Amino acid sequence: MSKTIIRVVEDDPSVRQGLEYLLLSEGYESELYESAEAFLAGDAASVPGCIVLDIRMPGISGLELQNILLERKYPHPIIFLSGHGDIDIAVGAVKKGALDFLQKPVNADKFLQIVAEAIELDLLKTGKLFKPQDLLMLLDKLTAREKQIIGLIFQDVSNKGIAERLSLSPRTVENHRAAAYRKLEINSTEQLKDKFSLVQNQMTRLAE
Repeated sequence: MSKTIIRVVEDDPSVRQGLEYLLLSEGYESELYESAEAFLAGDAASVPGCIVLDIRMPGISGLELQNILLERKYPHPIIFLSGHGDIDIAVGAVKKGALDFLQKPVNADKFLQIVAEAIELDLLKTGKLFKPQDLLMLLDKLTAREKQIIGLIFQDVSNKGIAERLSLSPRTVENHRAAAYRKLEINSTEQLKDKFSLVQNQMTRLAE
């Protein structure tokens, strides 16, 4: 899976460290910011992921940061952290596009569930994650011969081996391969395996 970062923007150091530990325990990479200003100065927006954002902070508040990010068309989902007195405010933030909000103290299971949803949403939106049905739709674009050749390539059969198995010339195999790669929006065997690993059984059956 593509590299992702969970950005934690929280002025309370104990909360920041607790969330960092929780994320690390699940294999997530995180970046910690003590203020909205630090986040705006240091974030790499090109890296997929999400933001875990406290509503009330000194300086620029979480809601003000949300407005700034909306104006900048910032692409990644926001999960708000709210105190008990901030529920109505948090609901308003969700209406403006935030993915969800969590009350402090944060429930660990709920937090990790929402983070996972945010990461999946962001990767799907950026085209770095695919659902099985989307991959099968791409495979349906292939001709019967292209499917057969792609299935063999997925199993690491060389062009020469494919040509011998299917009684084709190597040049014909190369032409089918190039056409299939264009339709599948890939450029290499590595990309083929990475992109279509979710439908590995179907890929294997294509070669039969």
